[in-house]
Amino acid sequence: MLPGDKLIKKPRVRDLSPTTFEVLERRVSSRAFSSPVIIVFVFVILAMLGTILLMTPFAHHGDGLPPLSVAFFTATSAVTVTGLVVVDTASYWTNFGHGVILTLIFVGGLGFMTVAAFMVTVLGQRVTISQRLLIRETISRDQIGGLQRLSVSIVLTAVGIQIVVFLFLMGRFLFIYNPQESAFQAIAMSISSFNNAGFIFFPETQGFAAYQNDFYLLGVLSISIILGTLSYWVVSDIFSKRNFHLYSLVTKIVMFMTLSLIVIATLFIFISEGSNPQTIGDLPIVNKLMVSLFEGISGRTAGITTIDYSNANPVTDVFMTLMMFIGGATGSVAGGIKVSTFFIIIIAIIAIIREKHHVTAFGRKINDDTVKRSFAIFIVCLSLVFACIFLLAITNSHILARDLVFESFSAFGTVGLSTGASENLNVLGRIIIAVTMLVGRVGPLIVGLKMVSVKESVTFKYPSETVTIG
Repeated sequence: MLPGDKLIKKPRVRDLSPTTFEVLERRVSSRAFSSPVIIVFVFVILAMLGTILLMTPFAHHGDGLPPLSVAFFTATSAVTVTGLVVVDTASYWTNFGHGVILTLIFVGGLGFMTVAAFMVTVLGQRVTISQRLLIRETISRDQIGGLQRLSVSIVLTAVGIQIVVFLFLMGRFLFIYNPQESAFQAIAMSISSFNNAGFIFFPETQGFAAYQNDFYLLGVLSISIILGTLSYWVVSDIFSKRNFHLYSLVTKIVMFMTLSLIVIATLFIFISEGSNPQTIGDLPIVNKLMVSLFEGISGRTAGITTIDYSNANPVTDVFMTLMMFIGGATGSVAGGIKVSTFFIIIIAIIAIIREKHHVTAFGRKINDDTVKRSFAIFIVCLSLVFACIFLLAITNSHILARDLVFESFSAFGTVGLSTGASENLNVLGRIIIAVTMLVGRVGPLIVGLKMVSVKESVTFKYPSETVTIG
């Protein structure tokens, strides 16, 4: 050692006694809350609560209690924002019953946990980790931070849009009804249209068909329906960036598919029903175009219709089943397998036919796992619809197969279009349709979320072998 050096002795590793401590994992129900299956229970509880409220004597006109099947079917249809009914909404239910239905539509459209997070914020409370996990699953976002603030933004945006729609509708209804009825109809239609619910509360016996030639009303409701079907993320992206090249890939896909489907549906309905006097055949050509445009917008997601689909041509019903199965955008109030899922399936098939190694869109490569999940969602959801059709065919053989197919796709797509089959279903058939509406509201979301790629720790692979197909 040199002068000034200091000798520092350290114990050998083997001489050190290990320090142990226990880390307690806070898993209090995090597994339960992180599972997207919890969303099903939330919607079931809301449907049950709505059923109880609609079963009260002052919820409907007439003596006694409404049938349990009617109350359950209506509550489920409202909370899943479908719009299928077994009784006339305007005449059967009282003002209290209408209030229950509209509340279920509003909460079911936004998502229960989104509304709950908004209320917690208003009351000055904090959202727990478990609650954030559930909110994340409800609004289809892969994030934990900022969910409470995000939920508030979603609610405020949705409420703001519905208020604007209410004001536009109020200005029109004041020329038709008294001020009190005008206010109610404006509130009801603003909530029903934006949430793509399909419920109508008009006192006219013709329902919304009485306004088939009202271009102003059709235009306002069309805009409201489109805004609801685009999702908060797409609407926010559109108004914040205002340049198609700057939009996210999801926004580009949703905008492209929404516009394409509206144009295709409008032209198809105009051609297929243009000569049908029971729908739009007797209307002037301008009115035919306007009604076809409205049906092309509403028939895919909302179910607010000006024509009776029981009188439509069979080819129109077949086409609309496809539109209802596709639905709207992911994270929106619309049902179906979603436009982005259908878009990915189409371009993936094109890529396979053209022998491309990757699936691309708008200059971006689509992740392989996303392609696989898209095909899985399509097959699983189609299987669920056919299961519904099969069960209805067994339990309601007195109804035509065409009507059962149309009703099943409408229920799964949470659209609400009907050929009149719902009113003729027996109790078991109503339960099957109600379950289908619940599955259609949360099924595609759960399938998409549960199919997350998990790395398998396997040390071997099976030998490959060619299988002939086609």
